[in-house]
Amino acid sequence: MDIEIRRSGRRTVALEVTSDARVIVRAPYGLPEAELKRFIKEKSPWIEKALERIRQRKEEGSSREKLSMEDLHRLADQALAVIPAKAARYAQQVGVSYGRITIRNQRSRWGSCSSKGNLNFNCLLMLMPEEVLDYVIVHELCHRKEMNHSERFWREVERVLPDYRERRKWLKEHGSAVIDSMPG
Repeated sequence: MDIEIRRSGRRTVALEVTSDARVIVRAPYGLPEAELKRFIKEKSPWIEKALERIRQRKEEGSSREKLSMEDLHRLADQALAVIPAKAARYAQQVGVSYGRITIRNQRSRWGSCSSKGNLNFNCLLMLMPEEVLDYVIVHELCHRKEMNHSERFWREVERVLPDYRERRKWLKEHGSAVIDSMPG
């Protein structure tokens, strides 16, 4: 298994299996090589499972129709009409404010929240069930309180969406198939 190691000033180790079946481990500069190897070995069953899911999706997705650029523009327009109103409503529930909302078409993220409070959302969210769209919006808004994925962050998400785990699970299981429908 080929694993790409990316070291940076981060504090934690993160593992990513991309939709094109690349395995990337992000690690702090100071993490000893032995500890990094132990982490990878410990996570290897998870990595294998993720790679197998990608192989299966590729087989299923080869028959899936690709979106056109026109489709992406239509989805972005739809997202601009839907997401800001939902974000405003959920921001009140979360008890936060935010800056600008931007709609993008990305292969790697459903949403993000900058340190300045600007929110970005993937236009492909318009292809998701509404509950999943709401989960991503609440997730990003909760980052206005906690810019991490700590226990406090997840408690905040759960306070607004008690069933967030099911929504998140749906996104993990089906999201890659939606991303694979992007052109090129």
